[in-house]
Formats: sequence, C-alpha cells, structure tokens
Amino acid sequence: MLNHLKKKQKIAVLSVSAGSGHVRAALAIKATAEKLYPQMEVDHIDIMDLVPELFKKVYAETYIKIVEHHPAFWGYLYHKSDYENVNSALSKLRVAIERINTGKLKKVLKEINPDHVICTHFLPAQLLAKQIHDGTFKKPVWVMVTDFDVHGLWIQPGMTGYFAANEEVAWKMAERGIKQENIWITGIPIMPEFTEPHDRSICAGELGLDPQKATLLIMSGGAGVGNIVPLAERMLKANEKYQVIALAGRNEELLGSLKNLEHRYPGRLFPIGFTDKIQRLMAASDLAITKPGGLTTSECLAMGLPMIVVSPIPGQEERNADYLLENGAAMKACDPGAVVWRTDMLLYNRKLLNALRENALHLARPEAAVKILEATLIGC
Repeated sequence: MLNHLKKKQKIAVLSVSAGSGHVRAALAIKATAEKLYPQMEVDHIDIMDLVPELFKKVYAETYIKIVEHHPAFWGYLYHKSDYENVNSALSKLRVAIERINTGKLKKVLKEINPDHVICTHFLPAQLLAKQIHDGTFKKPVWVMVTDFDVHGLWIQPGMTGYFAANEEVAWKMAERGIKQENIWITGIPIMPEFTEPHDRSICAGELGLDPQKATLLIMSGGAGVGNIVPLAERMLKANEKYQVIALAGRNEELLGSLKNLEHRYPGRLFPIGFTDKIQRLMAASDLAITKPGGLTTSECLAMGLPMIVVSPIPGQEERNADYLLENGAAMKACDPGAVVWRTDMLLYNRKLLNALRENALHLARPEAAVKILEATLIGC
C-alpha cells in the first residue's frame, strides 16, 4: 500500500453489465480504493448506463440469452472473434456501431476529468483506444482482464498497462504484443470483505443453517443464468443430510421457483436472491456448485471453498474451468447425476475435500485490487 500520494487522485473505473462479473470487479476496485485511500475520488461508470435502450438490449441482454439458450453459438462467436481481422468489413461495422452508441462516454469522462482510467471490460478499452490514437484522450488507461485467460478483444493499442489473473495470462498477453513491462500479475479483484476472517457458525446462524450439517452452495451467477431448481431438488433428494443454499441472483422468476421448492424441503433449502454478503454464504458452506465465472471462482478461491463447476459457457468459462481443474481447486460435473456422485464422494472423503480447499487457497489472490491500485498510482 502506498503511504501517501503527492496530490489527490481521481480514478474512473469503467465496466459493462453484460453478466455481473465485470461490474463486480469494478466495484471491488472502487471499494478497496475508498478503504485504503479515503482522500481519493473514485467513480464507477457502467457503459450500459450511457447507451440507448435498444443498444443495451442488443449488447447486454442478448448476451445473457445467447449464453443461456445457445451456448454453442456463443462459443463460435467467441473463437471467431479471438483473432478477428480488424480491417474486415464486419469488424469495422461492429466498431462503428459501438462508437455511435457510446458517444456519451467522452462527455462523462470530460466532466469527471480522471487522473487514471481502469477498464474491467474490453468495450471501454476499445473506445478509449480510438480516442488515444486521435489525441483526444491523454490520461493513463489500464485494463483488468477478468478471466483466467485473455481474448483478443481485450488487446487494444495505447493502453498504459494490463492486469493479469496469473502468470500464464501475462505470458499470453505478451505473446499478443503487450510489452512485458506493461503487464502486472495481480489476480482478479474481489471485494475487501473476502480478505477478512469469517466464523462458520456465526455465518450459518444468520441464515438459520445448522453449522454441523454438510452445506452446499449452488450458484447461478449474478444474472441468475441457468435453471438451478432441478439441480437443487436432485441434491436434496439424494441425501437428506444435505442442506442447500441456492443463489438466484437478480432473477426473480428463478427465486420464486426456488421458494416454491423450499416448502417441500423445510429447513433444508435456503433460497437467496441478489446479495452483497456472498462471502458469508461461502463461509457457511462446505462446497460450491457453480458456473466458472472469473469473479465467482476468484471469490471461492479466496475463501478456500472447493468447487464443482457445471455448465461452463464455451470460451471464457471453459478456460476458467480448465485452470481450476489443472490446479486441483475444483472438479467438473457434466450432468446432474455427476454432480450428485462427486458431491457425495467429496463430502465423505474429507481428505480429498481438504486437498481441494488447500489448492484453492494456494491459487487465491485476494489482494488483487490492492495491487491494481498500487500499480496505477505509482509515481503519483
């Protein structure tokens, strides 16, 4: 941590609410800055708040629908755009549409007049790269890649520096042309609360859970993608000793379905909507059953919470899952039956469960937001 700054600094953190991870990363940087540097001014800007409603629906909401209902098509788009020819007619058309619909960003940044900009999504980095090239924006712009891999759309000219989740991601950034001296290995930023100690019994008691019972945390992601109701019911039927926390995020329909199921399993199923206390749910749990988003898995790693990863989105989540599996911090289940079998195996084999927990803690980088801020503010 920097002990002092030469002058009051102002940071703008730019995200895009296509899924929840990019926004959560931005909010983590903002919360950490406010905690460590109270003299600093930090503004979080969701680019989707600055665009026409039609563009927002197409860009953000369509993304959610595609990854949920047509994952194979999303995988095709992901891989097709990874090494996209920037001079192709389709690429130029896409960029032109994005710039036309995001014109307010230039005005907002002029009003804020930040000393630094940190992007937790590739879209603002792409937009600012054009302004940097044209000489209309001259402040440092940093990019935080929020997965355990890097896609070509994140690599933009004129960026001051890049923050990588791990050494391999940093190597891939360098391979794609980013100078080594402009790459910092920080981890993916998570909220400061994940670095604090949590008492399992107290956290369990807040929910009405029995801290002595095996507790499963089933997560669908912040947007509530995926129908976790059948999976929760399958787990409850499989073993009456399990109690299940089912997290629906902002999906009210999903939360309603889980609450209907709760009546059939009183005292064993605990449906939760959107919450900013996810760290306390994790502290009360023995095992997470989750999609492998970059933020969610980084939070689990920091809490030492073993994972069974399910239904990874082709592309970024598949690569996140590979990283976790290769490093022994998670197992993967391809269908509900496999989830049941692996859950039983882990909860009856505490040695294996503890090995996953230790590997998770070894991979964790809970101080990522601190390191990002330190790198950003060096010399200020």
